[in-house]
Amino acid sequence: MTTYYYTASSLDGFIATADHSLDWLIKQDFDENGPMAYPEFVRGVGALAMGSSTYEWVMRNENGVWGYKQPTWVFTHRALQTPDGAAVHLTHGDVRDVHASMTAAADGKDLWIIGGGDLAGQFADAGLLDEVWVQYAPVTLGSGAPLLPRDLDLELIDLARNRAFLCGRYRVLRAE
Repeated sequence: MTTYYYTASSLDGFIATADHSLDWLIKQDFDENGPMAYPEFVRGVGALAMGSSTYEWVMRNENGVWGYKQPTWVFTHRALQTPDGAAVHLTHGDVRDVHASMTAAADGKDLWIIGGGDLAGQFADAGLLDEVWVQYAPVTLGSGAPLLPRDLDLELIDLARNRAFLCGRYRVLRAE
């Protein structure tokens, strides 16, 4: 089992604009069946963790329809509506405890930290983040939500081009 932070970023290191928009990302040329694309990645995922901004973006842009079959932990301090029948757990717990719950629920599959560079950073701080996958879009935003606001050493283990995107897969190096 591997814990991934799989995301897209602008070339200047932002995953969303200051007002949480992903319009810049959605208009980019990307092959859903190409290298390092989402459909193949998500097949191996058994549980997800996301921040509340990502959760709200998904709910807003999918018209309230929850598209994930995997159990999902949403980190928030607010009361949010959850979709009927979806395994969505609202939490403000420690990432270590949530990671243990995710691991149990994933049934041997991988874990995905989706959206929220700071949330991925909290998992990294706890020694629970194994890999970072980033699809770099050919755009700069100038400001916004940072990709990963942490001092982190990474090792490039794979790279590919998917149409307009430069895709990199990195291993998180841990201090010994």
